[in-house]
Amino acid sequence: MQESQVATPQLSQTLQSRHVSMISVGGMIGAGLFVSSSAAIAATGPAIVLSFMLAGGIILLVMRMLAEMAVALPGVRSFTEFTRAGLGNGAGFVIGWLYWYFWVIVVPVEAIAGANLLHDWFPIAPPLLMGIALMMVMTGVNLMSARSYGEFEFWFASIKVAAIIVFICLAASFVFGFTSPTGSTWSNLTAHRGFLPFGPQAVLAGVITVFFSLTGAEITMIAAAESAEPTKAVAQLGKTVLGRIMMFDVLSIFLIVSAVPWTDVQSGKSPFALVLNHMHIPYVEDGMKIIILTAVLSCLNSAFYVCSRVIFLLASHRDAPAGLAKLNARGVPTRSVMLGTIAGLLGLIAQYFYPETVFSFLVDASGALLVFIYIAVALSQIRLRRARERLGTPEPSITMWFFPWLSYFTIAALLAVLAAMALTPSHVREFWSSIGTLLFAITMYQLVRNSRKPA
Repeated sequence: MQESQVATPQLSQTLQSRHVSMISVGGMIGAGLFVSSSAAIAATGPAIVLSFMLAGGIILLVMRMLAEMAVALPGVRSFTEFTRAGLGNGAGFVIGWLYWYFWVIVVPVEAIAGANLLHDWFPIAPPLLMGIALMMVMTGVNLMSARSYGEFEFWFASIKVAAIIVFICLAASFVFGFTSPTGSTWSNLTAHRGFLPFGPQAVLAGVITVFFSLTGAEITMIAAAESAEPTKAVAQLGKTVLGRIMMFDVLSIFLIVSAVPWTDVQSGKSPFALVLNHMHIPYVEDGMKIIILTAVLSCLNSAFYVCSRVIFLLASHRDAPAGLAKLNARGVPTRSVMLGTIAGLLGLIAQYFYPETVFSFLVDASGALLVFIYIAVALSQIRLRRARERLGTPEPSITMWFFPWLSYFTIAALLAVLAAMALTPSHVREFWSSIGTLLFAITMYQLVRNSRKPA
C-alpha cells in the first residue's frame, strides 16, 4: 500500500459483464465520430481513413499496455492509478487530477450540445435551462448506483452500435452498387484530386483531430473495478479493442468517403447524414439527431461517472479531501458525484455567459491532457515491466507486444501528436494551455506534499 493511502470503503461490484463490455464500446463511439469527423474529412480527403488507422493504432497500443498492467496488478482500481504504481505518488496525484479535469470539462460541453439538439425540437425552452436539466438527470442516474449508470450506458451504447451497424450495411450496399442507380461508387476515393488531395502531411495532421474522437475506451478500466470479474473484463477489452476500432470507426469512415465525394462533406455537419440523404433514406435529419443526442447523453453519463470515481480514488490517497471518499449505503461516492455536478454547472454558466473567453480557455486547457496521461501510462508500463523482470515474476496472461520496442514506439507516437499540435495553428493554443494545466497540477502537488506532516 502506498504510504499516502488511507483505509476507505470499497466500491460496489454491481456492474455485470454486459455493462462493462458496452461501456468500452460506447467509449469509442462518441458524438465526435458522428459530427466532428466531418472537419477531418474536409481537411484531409479520402486519406482520412489512414488518419483513423494511425490514431486507432496508437489507442490500441495504449489499451494493450493498460490491459497488461490491469492483469498484473488486479488490486489497482483505476487506470490513472497505474501511474502511481509505476511512477510514484506524484504521478498519481498529477495524472488523477488531470484526468478529472478533462472529464469535468466534458460535462458542460456535452450538456450544452444536448441542449442545442433539444432546442431544435423545443425552441421555446432556453438552452441553458435544458443543459441544466440534462445535468440533473445524469446526476440522479449516477447517485442511484453504479448499476444504474451501467444500465443507462448499456442502452445508450446499444443504440449507437445498432446505428453504426445499420449504417455500414446500407452504405456498403450502396458503395458496391447494389442499391446505387449508377453502380459502384469506389471512384469517389480518387476522383476528386486523388486519394491524397492535400498530400501525406495532411494525413498526419488529421491524426490530431481523429485521435481525440477515438479516446474513451480507458473508461472500462475504471468501470471494471465495480464489476464481479474486473480482471476478466479488462483482459477482454485488450483482446477486442482492435476489432472494435476497425469496425465502428475505420470502416464507417471508409464507407463515407467511398459513397459520396469528400468535397461534399461540410465541416460541422454529420457526414453520416450526408450519405443517408444521398441514398434518399427518409427521415434522416431527425434520425441522426436522435442518434447524436444518444451519443451526447452517453458521454455526459460517463463523464459524471468517471469524475466521481477518479476523485474518490484521489481522496483515498489523501490527494483530495477525505470526505470525497465516503460512500452511501449503495456504495456510491455521493459527494464526489455532487462535486462533478457543481463543477459542471459552473462550466455551463461560463459557457453561456463567457463562451469566447472563460469557457474557451477552460476547454483549451484540457486539449492535450489525454496525450500527457497516455504518455505517463506508457512510462508506467515500461517501469513496472522492468521491475517484474528484475524480480523474476511470472508474466501475466496479457503482455505488451514486442516489448520494449512497441512501448517506446507508443511514446514516440504520442510525442509526435504533441509536436503536431504545437506546430498546427488551429491547435497551438490548446497545446500551450494544456502545458499550463500540467505545470499547475505539478505545482499543486509540490504544495500539497510540503504541507503534509510526516507520517
